[in-house]
Amino acid sequence: MTITLEAIEAKQSEISALIEGFKKQSTSTTVEIAASTITLAPGERYAGLVLDEDGTPSHHLILLPSDADGSSWGDATAWADKQGGGLPTRREQSLLFANLKGEFQSAYYWSNETHESDSAYAWYQGFDGGSQHFNHKDDTNCRARAVRRLVIE
Repeated sequence: MTITLEAIEAKQSEISALIEGFKKQSTSTTVEIAASTITLAPGERYAGLVLDEDGTPSHHLILLPSDADGSSWGDATAWADKQGGGLPTRREQSLLFANLKGEFQSAYYWSNETHESDSAYAWYQGFDGGSQHFNHKDDTNCRARAVRRLVIE
């Protein structure tokens, strides 16, 4: 086997990456969450804390009362706006499923997220088993719940 400068540099780069990864693991992280007092209106439920992609606290999620039955995605979005909130994201729906599943019927609920590869479709959360899928936005087999967000600053 012939040793080349390129092979040595490649190994050195690989070892450097491993060292940096190890340093990140051994560095402790502090997460600060400002003390909050959240006032809920009648019928509202506190769902929990939503994290950003990097794991830092983003916002508190509040589930608003009532729901809309059998709405297209556009109608569900308009309905949620009229409630003073908006449809939840897919991540928020996962939190709602984990923390407040009993507040939902065993049905599908629209998210506010359009499918990335086809804008005629949007994502929904199944509150029967917890799965997430997408459906055509004109379909009226999904229900809707509105949420409001309290951003952590």
